[in-house]
Amino acid sequence: MPVFLIAFLGGLIPALFWLWFWLREDKARPEPRLLIFSSFVAGMLVVPLVLPLQQFAVERFVGDNLIFVWVVIEEVLKYSAALLVVLWNKEVDEPIDCIIYMITIALGFSAVENALFLFAPLTHGDTINSLLTSNFRFLGATLLHILASGTVGVAMALSFYKRDITRIIYATVGLCIAIVLHALFNFFIMRASGGSILSVFFFVWIGIIVLFFLFEKVKFLERYKHII
Repeated sequence: MPVFLIAFLGGLIPALFWLWFWLREDKARPEPRLLIFSSFVAGMLVVPLVLPLQQFAVERFVGDNLIFVWVVIEEVLKYSAALLVVLWNKEVDEPIDCIIYMITIALGFSAVENALFLFAPLTHGDTINSLLTSNFRFLGATLLHILASGTVGVAMALSFYKRDITRIIYATVGLCIAIVLHALFNFFIMRASGGSILSVFFFVWIGIIVLFFLFEKVKFLERYKHII
């Protein structure tokens, strides 16, 4: 099997697993499969847009500033993809949909990003490193993208029934929080080693638990709009 295909499947399969997991939480009123597919592909297509912009940033920033600019590029483009592809659609008719589609786009992005990280060690025949990279990204980076984009989705969900200007403010704040979370992860993971890597992952896992709790709370918005 070609190395490119192995890397692609190595990035895609974990992303599809997490997508299946989150879609199960919306099984009462599932989203159209075509729209889910379009959102996932849109997330994948964000990667080739991000890469040249990040390369452009490399020529102008260094150190922590570069890391932060990279994060801003990723989060803004993922959110922009959601706005262009799905958030205007009439199928987005309840608060939870905002979270579902933001997570779907994040997982599409993560699938390609993970494949790129796997490609280099696979090309050099480093199977062990490939497996370690895959596992770490499954438990860390992929969940980080879910957490970051899911945070934006939660912000939009909480303002779903509010005025347009309020919705814009909520979404902007959500995007800023997502950028901060993503940047902090990158800052700490690049300085971590050994057991400290798991400590960084631990905070991501805590964030996912909080996101899951908020996801469950948002489910009540349609029936009890005054709760949140």
